[in-house]
Amino acid sequence: MEKIIVCLKRVVDYNVRIRVRPDGTGVMTDGVKMSINPFDEIALEEALRIRERGQAKEVVAVSIGPADCQQQLRTGLAMGADRAVLIETADDVEPLVAARALLRIVEREQPGLVLLGKQAIDDDNNQTGQMLAALWNRPQATFASRLELDGGRATVTREVDAGLEVLSVDLPAVVTTDLRLNEPRYVKLPDIMKAKKKPLETLALASLAVDAAVRVRSLRYAEPVERTKGTMVTDVDALVAVLRDKGLLN
Repeated sequence: MEKIIVCLKRVVDYNVRIRVRPDGTGVMTDGVKMSINPFDEIALEEALRIRERGQAKEVVAVSIGPADCQQQLRTGLAMGADRAVLIETADDVEPLVAARALLRIVEREQPGLVLLGKQAIDDDNNQTGQMLAALWNRPQATFASRLELDGGRATVTREVDAGLEVLSVDLPAVVTTDLRLNEPRYVKLPDIMKAKKKPLETLALASLAVDAAVRVRSLRYAEPVERTKGTMVTDVDALVAVLRDKGLLN
């Protein structure tokens, strides 16, 4: 195939402890390390491996968000992506809006495959890939733990409750990636320097003429309730008594 598009989302790094703002309007991001969504990084790694096997000629990284997303796109370029596209907007983007914006890029680029992480670790919506496939009217395979390409078809192995499920879809298609698909490569300093010279195109979300209306609004954020200390019991009778005191047994 000629081209693979990989979608990258900027999120708070998974190693950072999330803190809620005192007014409950969101999470603190000032001075916080931001990274590529881990599932999207796996998607990019898979696209690079496909290209290295000679099954694709170009890998294009796409992100939606503020100008700061260029940092994550440059990381993607340093990993090995050939070029990048930033759909710039200062507003929060819902999955449907993201899918519509990505569709514009897909229609322009005409890729043979679109890869996304199965979900983002900030909102855990797990919706953008499926919505993009529906809008594009192309097959989809989600939660890929193995991906094989053969001519005009893709075979995807995915983990389900009963074990493993194998799907075969016609290309072009949308595939979302799971953690067990691969382990992303380490970015070296020379690659970071080379990435600065790779093309990074910036488009305003408004220029794509997509409906970006907000349909879901978060009213308040709150930190999880702290866990209480456990109670040590000596026998079953004591356990039953404790559960009754807590109102968990009648």
